[in-house]
Amino acid sequence: MSLPLIRPPLVAHDLRKDYPMNGETVHALRGVSLQVDAGDYVAIAGPSGSGKSTLLQLLGGIDIPSGGDVEVLGTRLDTLSDRDLTRLRGHTIGFVFQYHHLIPAFTALENVIMPLLVDRGRRDAQMWKRGEELLASVGLTQWKDNLASNMSGGQQQRVAVARALAMKPSVLLADEPTGNLDTQAAQVVFDLLREVNRAHGTAVLLVTHNHALAEQCGRLIEIVDGRVTSDRRLH
Repeated sequence: MSLPLIRPPLVAHDLRKDYPMNGETVHALRGVSLQVDAGDYVAIAGPSGSGKSTLLQLLGGIDIPSGGDVEVLGTRLDTLSDRDLTRLRGHTIGFVFQYHHLIPAFTALENVIMPLLVDRGRRDAQMWKRGEELLASVGLTQWKDNLASNMSGGQQQRVAVARALAMKPSVLLADEPTGNLDTQAAQVVFDLLREVNRAHGTAVLLVTHNHALAEQCGRLIEIVDGRVTSDRRLH
């Protein structure tokens, strides 16, 4: 009896991204290939303008590459319709950005369940329970009914992490999630992502300029001028 084939959560083949600018072509990515396995905790580092955020947007299906392709759990994104891509992205990839993008007039709990509400089209008891469990996991149970606008930056980013986990994604893409936080709050958010990674095997890709945090990851990919210059295991 053959064993089931286990697909890596994320694979990129020769990714390229070009932008027109002032009559010239800017090569943001110049042929990036990588594989991310379940349980990987990967830091993506490099100077400003090196292509880190562009890479994350392509891996998450937010943007379309100029060349190459991305596979999520064995499915090539370029083979999907817009509707199917949106559904795959919503069910398998969580996003955390530098700015939390919460809805200020909604409570912490309402923000967390928003992906579930969009997916199901209506609220139900299980949805609220899931949201409360996620807020508990990021240490915000007592703030669940607080409006997002009344929370600190660190608290808001923890809500954003909880929201990104609502659909139980296989991959979590985090673009400078600690960039607007002080050192202590940044470490808290980083540790939350690592806990999710270890507890659930969720693959985490973290774009960061913070070298201290990058060195705590299990793997470090360095990008310069749109190319991977180093890909090494740290722990």
